[in-house]
Amino acid sequence: MLVQTLSTFPRMFDSTMGESMMKRAQEKGILAFEAFDLREWTYDRHRTTDDYPYGGGDGLLMKCEPIFEAVEDILGMNAASEPTTRVIFLSPAGRRFDDTYARELSTCERMLFVCGHYEGMDERVYTLATDVVSLGDYVLTSGELAAMVVIDAVVRKLPGVLGAACGADDESYAHGLLEYPQYTRPATFRDMEVPEVLLSGHHANIEAWRRQQSLARTFVLRPDLIERARQAGALSSDDLQYLDSLEGVPEEALKSAIMFPHAKNPNEV
Repeated sequence: MLVQTLSTFPRMFDSTMGESMMKRAQEKGILAFEAFDLREWTYDRHRTTDDYPYGGGDGLLMKCEPIFEAVEDILGMNAASEPTTRVIFLSPAGRRFDDTYARELSTCERMLFVCGHYEGMDERVYTLATDVVSLGDYVLTSGELAAMVVIDAVVRKLPGVLGAACGADDESYAHGLLEYPQYTRPATFRDMEVPEVLLSGHHANIEAWRRQQSLARTFVLRPDLIERARQAGALSSDDLQYLDSLEGVPEEALKSAIMFPHAKNPNEV
């Protein structure tokens, strides 16, 4: 996969793309990355990429001319029409980003992220977009930060990026539910014990425990995901029976026993 970014602060990507998993993905040849400076497509001595909005108002808007020229130069005039190429803008008005969307984007061959700054962008630049993405109901300082989140979520789904062969398949949201709690050595730490079932070596029991923990966490934290899984027919009869058993349990007891069981005050976690 080729990932490219266009922004006024391209060096913001240096640490994210030069460390850990992103770095290894590039070393393995799974990922290629390029960060372009939008100022390279400006022609005044101040390398201006923004201006005041028509009609007045606070802040500055990203100008459309350098963005159009840059995207067309980077992709070529017809590249944006290729089905395996996505031109992605980040905006609160975009499609909400989630695991399903990340999986969809991971099938692309090329992504170009156009990162805004200041108060926003001239509305005309969105005619270049194949995707407009929102991370959620909040505002960030710049599109670079949002792009890093999307890139990380997408690249980790590419085959060979994670150490485990199926590492991304068992994470939170991969099957529509939150992930079960996990533990490693030592088995006892400051009087906190690893659940006995995980030490049993009984794989069927372990899998059953993990499934129930996943269901319980999702039931408490994200009931909307449980309802979505019901509607999609993604829950087995055993799942439904277990969820029915949780209905009468007080919420505080569930939080204490199942969600973050070692926290001193689960309500504040």
